[in-house]
Amino acid sequence: MARVALRIAENVSGDFFVDSTCIDCDACRQIAPTVFHDIGDQSVVFHQPQTADELMAAQRALISCPTASIGDIAKRDMRAAVASLPELTAEDVYRCGYTSESSFGAISYYVQDAKTMVDSPRFANPLVRNIEAMGGVRRMLLTHQDDVADHEKFQPDGLDPVQIDAGMLMIPTPGHTKGHSVFLYRDKFLFTGDHLAWDPDDRKLIAFRNACWYSWSEQIDSMRRLLDYRFEWVLPGHGRPVNLPADEMHELLQQCIAWMKSR
Repeated sequence: MARVALRIAENVSGDFFVDSTCIDCDACRQIAPTVFHDIGDQSVVFHQPQTADELMAAQRALISCPTASIGDIAKRDMRAAVASLPELTAEDVYRCGYTSESSFGAISYYVQDAKTMVDSPRFANPLVRNIEAMGGVRRMLLTHQDDVADHEKFQPDGLDPVQIDAGMLMIPTPGHTKGHSVFLYRDKFLFTGDHLAWDPDDRKLIAFRNACWYSWSEQIDSMRRLLDYRFEWVLPGHGRPVNLPADEMHELLQQCIAWMKSR
């Protein structure tokens, strides 16, 4: 539970705040971008919720914070926010929330029609109940070893892609870690783990050079192989998601590879 005594000074005045236990995972800034802001090595509240949508987003961020670093002095009723997770992204793809400190606040996703979870959230009974009501989880797909979180509670060799079922393809993408893979769903949604993300400030696709734990050169090769596929969504574990037309996504991926080769 966040502590008022540890409230970061840069928070604007008001009920919602972030305390100094924040690990700067970016989850709150993804979930409620109009409320939370980065101050370098932590997040703070830069705008108190004013609308019902902002309040719901701020409450989802509070619930999802992996270190319980977000507080609400007013202690509002959270039942609607709890009921809203997983949160719809598009079609049958949902953002789980409830991020885990063990995966540094990585975002995980629930694919309802496929009854599949991509990477693992924190194991929380309200989330489990909500997912069970939506059809449950038949399969857990892990992009890499960093973001496994509590996957055991929910219960590839080489570089060739693996068809998991008619709608889901696993594409090995070593680089960030040796065994990293991404998952392409319906030739539209690419779940990218820590391989590929969106930079909203410069409006470009990026990889994380300073968080490449295995091989940058192999990550470049892995990125190049993604040019063989079409997708409209990049849904990362860390970094920002983006939805763009497939042709534009392809062009931006080419630019990303050129940028990676210059690093």
